[in-house]
Amino acid sequence: MEINFVRIFGIIISAVFVNNFVLSRFLGLCPFIGVSKKLDVAVGMGISMTFVVTMSSIITWPIYHFILIPFNLEYLNIISFILIIACFVQLVEIFVHRFNQALYKALGIYLPLITCNCVVLFVTLLNVQGQLNFIESVIQGFSAGVGFALALVLMTSIRVKLEMANIPGLLKGAPMVFIIAGLMSLAFLGFSGLTIG
Repeated sequence: MEINFVRIFGIIISAVFVNNFVLSRFLGLCPFIGVSKKLDVAVGMGISMTFVVTMSSIITWPIYHFILIPFNLEYLNIISFILIIACFVQLVEIFVHRFNQALYKALGIYLPLITCNCVVLFVTLLNVQGQLNFIESVIQGFSAGVGFALALVLMTSIRVKLEMANIPGLLKGAPMVFIIAGLMSLAFLGFSGLTIG
């Protein structure tokens, strides 16, 4: 398997900045908005999400290419991918519950929500349908997790700063969060004009 470093660099830049799954494709907004109140919780969620999407990419690619395609079972890809994602989320939940009780309590319902997070499923489907090889799929999975974590940490940092700002009462809470998310999306849209090579 030949490694094309320019293509890999393009996948990383695309997944993290240009086609950020939260800010460009508007996937995974529930944990993005719900967990972005404290920085340590946001970092924990970003690491958890990166682990799940990377490991799901590592497992789903060979299952699709070496089991589903040879037996003409490609139509089962969504069901099998959701099962794999659910297993990894359970592992992450057990690990966080065992080793970091404070983070487990802070993440609350949003940790199990990674199971049904459309970012994870979308990335695994994009990996197999986008004609990516195994290494490119793993890199895209990892980069998608990093992009999610970056967007989450940026949103949290802005929200923490705004806690000390004098904001009109009507804009406090959800309205301000949506305004921030929209402005961040516009900022990341600026990366779409980048060309590599």
